[in-house]
Amino acid sequence: MTDNIFNVVIPARYGSSRLPGKPLKIIAGRTMVQRVYENALKAGGNDIIVATDDQRIIDEINKFNGSAIMTSTEHKTGTDRIAEVCNTKKWSDDTIIVNLQGDEPGIDAELIKTVATALADNPEAGIATLATPIKDPEDLFNPNAVKVVCALDGMALYFSRAPIPYVRDNFKDITTVPATLPSHITFLRHLGLYAYRVSSLKKISQAHSVQIEQAESLEQLRAMAMGIKIHISITEKSPLHGVDTEDDLKRVEKLLKSY
Repeated sequence: MTDNIFNVVIPARYGSSRLPGKPLKIIAGRTMVQRVYENALKAGGNDIIVATDDQRIIDEINKFNGSAIMTSTEHKTGTDRIAEVCNTKKWSDDTIIVNLQGDEPGIDAELIKTVATALADNPEAGIATLATPIKDPEDLFNPNAVKVVCALDGMALYFSRAPIPYVRDNFKDITTVPATLPSHITFLRHLGLYAYRVSSLKKISQAHSVQIEQAESLEQLRAMAMGIKIHISITEKSPLHGVDTEDDLKRVEKLLKSY
């Protein structure tokens, strides 16, 4: 893949039930949204756009000469917000867009390039994303950690909050966390960084939610139900956890200061 063949869109809502004004929180001297934007700059790409619903975030982006677009306050998901940006910018259907969440200031620029490259290199896929090996049984049985199983060609077979694959001969039951994981199986945790082709993004945002998506509360299952292939790149380099609470904010700030 050559450089600068992808765009980055950063959804950044002001409202947050657990941490209002989250994108404007200061982390080691800079706002969270500025830190995310700077990571996107390091990754390269043609356009880097913050998609927001609040003028205060627009004003902050303007302070450091970034680019932002005001989007509807009615969007239910970041995918819908990004789809509006694609329509506003009139990007072609084959354009690759990386969805970089505005609450992940510790994301590594290399991971952004990894998902963009994977999608460019796999034309049969409409989406690319990441996964990392699970070593801790607690993570495998934690419903907040999303798991993925892949086909031999690297495409996702299924995502779930349940422990998958469920190794019948090793696991006692779904509620009992084993002391160790079987060594003959690779378990994968999904990392929520996505690259989309604009055509796939539009299809997903225009489609209705499906049963498995509602059951697992995982939007990517809508794409799979629609027949859109999702390529999985496996990485040992897990990003820092996103910021959802004040405690997360303090933890991430401490880690970033140590770099």
